[in-house]
Amino acid sequence: MVPGGLSLLTLFLIVILSWQFPVFVAIFIIAFDTYWLFKTIFLSLHLRSSFKTMREYKNTSWLEKLKTLGEVRGVSFLDIKHLIIFPMYKESYEIVRGTFENLKSSNYPKEKFIVVLGIEERAGKEAEETAEKIKAEFDTSFGDFLITKHPSSISGEIQGKGSNETWAAKEAQRLVIDPKKVPYERTLVSVFDIDTSLKEEYFGCLTYHFLTAEHKDRSSYQPIPLFLNNIYEAPAFARVIAFSATFWHMIQQSRPERLTTFSSHSMPFKALHEVGFWETNVVSEDSRIFWQCFMHYNGDWRVVPLFYPVSMDANVAPTFWQTLVNQYKQQRRWGYGAENVPYILYGFIRNKKIRSRIKWQWGFNVIESFHSWATNSLIIFSLGWLPIMIGGSKFHSTVLSYNLPQITGFIMTLASVGIVSSALLSILLLPTHKEMRVWHYPLYVLHWFLMPITLIVFGAFPALDAQIRLLLGQRFKLGFWITPKFREVSGKTV
Repeated sequence: MVPGGLSLLTLFLIVILSWQFPVFVAIFIIAFDTYWLFKTIFLSLHLRSSFKTMREYKNTSWLEKLKTLGEVRGVSFLDIKHLIIFPMYKESYEIVRGTFENLKSSNYPKEKFIVVLGIEERAGKEAEETAEKIKAEFDTSFGDFLITKHPSSISGEIQGKGSNETWAAKEAQRLVIDPKKVPYERTLVSVFDIDTSLKEEYFGCLTYHFLTAEHKDRSSYQPIPLFLNNIYEAPAFARVIAFSATFWHMIQQSRPERLTTFSSHSMPFKALHEVGFWETNVVSEDSRIFWQCFMHYNGDWRVVPLFYPVSMDANVAPTFWQTLVNQYKQQRRWGYGAENVPYILYGFIRNKKIRSRIKWQWGFNVIESFHSWATNSLIIFSLGWLPIMIGGSKFHSTVLSYNLPQITGFIMTLASVGIVSSALLSILLLPTHKEMRVWHYPLYVLHWFLMPITLIVFGAFPALDAQIRLLLGQRFKLGFWITPKFREVSGKTV
């Protein structure tokens, strides 16, 4: 109840206080906009830093660095096995095949790969046929290749990514890791969405960071997700949302004290086994696994940022209106990560071995992030006019009332430096495309003026929706909504 309660209380107080104490709210809004200006500058600096580091990582030959690294604490990169899990649902053969083509093009020794394609029983015969075609084509490309079928009848599970990948990991353990006596502590498990495009140096970068990490066995490893595979097929607002999500995760990479796992991530198999794999009854299993490890190891868990990108699809549907609906549902599912708040707070109460300072720091960061997600854009772009609208005639006669729009407008104009910075970086991130012309680039920059709308409609609203569902209890609980994948391949939508 905490995330939704705090967000609704904040919005309620803004309205009531604008009516009863408009001077106080007007001063608060000016102060809040000023805070947002400095926060925008602060985050923009982090974004530029991460962008620069990411480009350096992309231009680094990580496999060569591994070869010259030699043994670290008695272990070389050739001792490391990679369990790679791709959970899928009803995605097309073309999308799945593209992912495996990219994996096959990795320059890492592929005999070290244990690849699992995890399908869902409820996806039916078509998914099985797709998986079999993939196995027939790529079976000999890797050290081991498994197809697992997640049953649809396991009691207490949410049918979604977490339950699928947990089933896949346990099957890989039963069929490959244990029979071949592969050491758990020398096995890295990575899980990727089925539309993920992996660059050839990814596993070299991952292995290098694992071997050289100060706490390698007590760390997760997080790449930067780029939602760019089909970015040219996305309408303007969907393109802005895709880049905004990308930039947020780039910012988080340079703030490891706030970084948790998201979507594609890697971790030692030994730790995954010891915490009982991903939870199967939650929507946000990707961030929950971080907290499972954090609680299990009494706070001795962190995320090592990999400033190396993995590319996924932007959320695009065949029609404009379906894209709108799908965007909202995906953002709401991400916003449902607020379900971790009670897990974290109860875990902190029960676990006396985690230092109090760490509990307060993480507790505040997590709650503040969900609260700001649901309220900040509404306060900045919508509620700033409330004192003028409902503050009464007495407030209307004040100089503050007259100057409030000019002051907040000036501050927000200064804060638009963040939008300009994001627009320019998005141009640099665009993949090459044969139909791009010079005059397209200014048009792509202009798309960023949609950002205030996307922050509210596809940011605050779905976040509030998710938090209110948690607030209202079991009856309004969300299941795992699987984002449909659509992409143009050879002139057709798949």
